This record gives sequence, structure tokens and C-alpha cells, in this order.
Amino acid sequence: MSYRLRSCLLIPCYNHGALLASVITRLAPLQLPCIVVDDGSDTATQQQIALITAQTPWVEVIRLEQNSGKGVAVIAGIRYAAQLGFSHVIQVDADGQHTLEDIPAFLALADQHPDSVISGQPIYDSSIPKARLYGRWITHFWVWVETLSFSIKDSMCGFRVYPINPVLRVCAKKEPGRRMDFDTEIMVRLYWLGHDSYFIPTHVTYPENGISHFDALRDNLRISWMHTQLFFGMLVRIPSLIKRHKSHWAKTPELRGKWGMKSILFIHKLLGRRCSEALLYPIIGCYFLCAHQARRASKEWIFNVEQRLKDKHTQAYEKLTPFRHFMMFGKTILERISCWRGEQQLGRDIIFAENSEACLEQFRHRGIIILASHLGNIEACRALANHGSSHTVHAIVFHEHAQNFKKIMDSVAPNSAVNLLPVTDMGPDTAMLIDEKIAQGDWVAIVGDRIAVSPHRQGQPRVLWSPFLGRPAPFPQGPFILTAALGCPVITLFAIHRHNTLTIFAELLANKIELPRGQREQALQHYVDQYAQRLEHYALLAPLEWFNFFDFWHLPTTDPKETTHE
Repeated sequence: MSYRLRSCLLIPCYNHGALLASVITRLAPLQLPCIVVDDGSDTATQQQIALITAQTPWVEVIRLEQNSGKGVAVIAGIRYAAQLGFSHVIQVDADGQHTLEDIPAFLALADQHPDSVISGQPIYDSSIPKARLYGRWITHFWVWVETLSFSIKDSMCGFRVYPINPVLRVCAKKEPGRRMDFDTEIMVRLYWLGHDSYFIPTHVTYPENGISHFDALRDNLRISWMHTQLFFGMLVRIPSLIKRHKSHWAKTPELRGKWGMKSILFIHKLLGRRCSEALLYPIIGCYFLCAHQARRASKEWIFNVEQRLKDKHTQAYEKLTPFRHFMMFGKTILERISCWRGEQQLGRDIIFAENSEACLEQFRHRGIIILASHLGNIEACRALANHGSSHTVHAIVFHEHAQNFKKIMDSVAPNSAVNLLPVTDMGPDTAMLIDEKIAQGDWVAIVGDRIAVSPHRQGQPRVLWSPFLGRPAPFPQGPFILTAALGCPVITLFAIHRHNTLTIFAELLANKIELPRGQREQALQHYVDQYAQRLEHYALLAPLEWFNFFDFWHLPTTDPKETTHE
């Protein structure tokens, strides 16, 4: 296979003599020139390298008299490759842990993106030491902070294609880390210069008798110092980084999707909830700076809340600011994770408001619709499902990432009594599915405050307008029409914090939603108005727990992916 780029292989080597021979043998079918950088290896490795070069004329060796570290070796090799007229180098570690058969895919992608780094995104087997795995995730987190982006999926894999000229420009400005801190620092600094990174999943194995030069104390100190420097370097670059992502952040799938969620899950599992909350500050801070649309929506929401409270001659029990609003969203995600994992117990961490438990108790053996919202923590339903009952709670989810979200939740709480039912609209198929669950005596939760916008549907969504915080707001007709067709009881449920405790408020909206012929529209409007009134009541009790980060009082006119979803 031919490529437009002029590339060569680059292998930094320090006392990897026996392993290096195997790597060279595996690289031979590629028919690419290879530069081995001997980073002050011992006599045995020097002899092995000499034997290799005698038998393989396509391998060249440059030697550093003293061991100076991987970063120094790689840069020395890149400079030598530049002198030979190469445009790109393929960095391969000498210990044989990489899947070298993936190199053609790396080069094909480099052809498409010649100014970018093409890196492996490791798929590990059981051979990886747990300490190394945890350390990588911590580095991932800090790289996301240092770049204000989730685009760098892995910064520590030593299997990558470098564009030579951009790397040399970075080195001219500031020499990157000399040892194990090199791989991460060079990728972040290239990103700062405007060079993206693209990733190809590749299997990585730690050989049983492999040689590692990672010094747990010294290299961890170096990496910590590197992240400190990069963090402060990020601070002075915030304006340029924000400008770069101005039209990108709200659409970044990782922000709402499985990468962001998995990272939070990992941090929560490894460090616990308190440490996770502390780490939320830089994550939410970065998002707050970049999510212009959500920030504007938050300001509008707070303004409307304050005006409504003023009309009622009262005030919020806490200070309302957009940043506190965003932080509450992050903390609620962590709380939901605790709910999924069964760590939030009803009666201890979650309590019922007065009369709420009795409201639900009367339907213990009947199927009902729970009319919920994007206010507070609806995952409290999980605690309800395990509250002395054998029935299951199903949550209807509409947005396009529901399937990924469901997979993540299943991995965290596979035995959860809450099932996610991803659907695309409120059509007949959805009605039949819900009717089946209701007939089994299960509870089905559906939100009544979010309009589902399908790109395949023509025209405006079907809504009814109802007063909300003193202004008419659009509410979807679908949940109310569907519930009327099912003929089952409807409970409104809100789970918000009162005195720092998650509190469930359950109220009977109707034993059965009835839409009489000839008065259908009036009756439907009545039920929507009832729901809107209760939503407003509880939203004013916990305004920072409102998680509709978009202009709630207007019909959506843009792609719904551009708003913040849970």
C-alpha cells in the first residue's frame, strides 16, 4: 500500500535488546525505513542492536551516550528523521506491547489528516497492572482540563504517528518532558498549537517478562509537575481555547455521552463521592466557560425565578447564580450514580415528603404512570422500585443517546429495578409497549416537560401552552394523550433536596385522565395546566435543580442536540 506522506518508523530503545529483535521482525512486512534510538543502553543491548542492523539494512541506529529518557530519545529520532527528509514518524515502543499490524490503518488516517497526531486508543487485556490503569484515568482527566476538551481520548499511548514539523515547532517554544511525561505533554502542546489528535482502537498487552522503566516515585512526581505546568498554561490560553470550541462544545458527543459519563463513573468508583465532587469544579468550570447557550439559558431561568418569587413576596433559600446552577447539575449526576449503584437508601438518604408515601402505597399492586420532569433527581425511582415491592419501574427516554446511557447504567447497576426504555416518539408502538408494562403492574415514568423533536418529523411538535413562572410555555401533548389512552392512574413525582436531603414529593394528578368527546381540548388543557402548576411549585422550592438548559418558553427551532441533556 502506498501513502502520500513520507514516513518512517521510530523506536526509542533502552535495554530492550531481546524484545527489540522481535519487534523488528514484526515490522519487516511494512517495508518502511526504521530509526532506532539507543538511549544509552547496556553492552548486551548494543550488541543486539548491532546484529539487527547488520541483518536489516532498512534499520538505522543513532546512539545517545547517556540514558536521557524516552522524551529525549523520541525528539532526537524526530530531528534525525527531519534531516533525512521524512514528514512523519511512527513511534513504536521497543517492548512489543503494541499491535503493530494496525500501522497501515494509522498511516491511512494520517494521509487524511497530515497535520494531526494519529494515536492508538488502547484496548487492554487483564495483563495491565491496576495501578497503571488508574494512573492513566487520572491523567485523562487532567488532559481534558488542560485542553478544555474531551477530544484527546488517550494521551499516554506510545503508539502514534507524529507530523514532524509541528513537533519541532513545539520543541522550539518549550522542550517537552524528557521521560515518561513526554507522551502526554507533547500531545497537549500540539493541541494548544491547533493540531488535533485522532484515535484508532488498538490492543495493548503487557508482556509477561516485559521490561518497564517506569519509576513509580520519580515518574509520578514528574507527571504531577507536568500537569501543574500544563494547568497554568491552560489558564493563560483560556480565551483561545474557548474561541476554538465556540461552535463545538455544545455538539461534542463526549460531553453528554459515554466518554464523559464513564470518566465520572470511574472517578466516583475509585475516589468516592466527596473526591468526585471536588474534581467537579474544574470540569464544570470548563463547561461553564464554553457552553454559551446553556449559560444564557441558566441566566434567563434565574431571572424568571427571581421575578416570580418577587411576585409571590418571597425569596430563594439560597443564592442563585449560573455557576451554582451548573455545579448542582454536576452534583446531581454523582448522586444519580449513587442511586444506580444502590448506595442511596430510602429512609436514610432519600425520604418521603408528608403524604407522599401514602399516595404511592395505594398503587403498590397496580400499574401507574409516573409523570416526572427534568427537575431534581428522577433516579430516586430506583429507591422506590426496591421499596418492599416486586414491581419494576420503567423510564421512557427519548433522546438519541438513550442506548449508550442504558448500556452505561446496566454496567453500573445490572440488577437495578429501573429499566430504561429508549423510544423515538409517542407512536402506537410506544403505546403498546407501555400498555404491556402497565398490565403487568409495573410503573412507567415519563417526563412531561421536554418536547421530543424528531428530525424525521415535519412541522412543529404538538404542544399546549400553559402559564409557567408568569409566562406561557409549551408542554408536550403526547404524555397526556398517551396516559388517557391507557386509562391508568397518573402520579406526579418530584425528587428535590430539602434541608440537604433528597425528598420525594408524590401527588395524584388523576385516577384516570379523561378526554370527553367534544371537550377534548379543554380537558387536555386542564391536565397540562395542573402539571405546569405543580412543576412551577417545586421548581421554586429548588430552582438550582432545574436541568432544562435551553429557552424553555419557546418552541425549539434548532437541532435538539445543541441543548444540554441529561
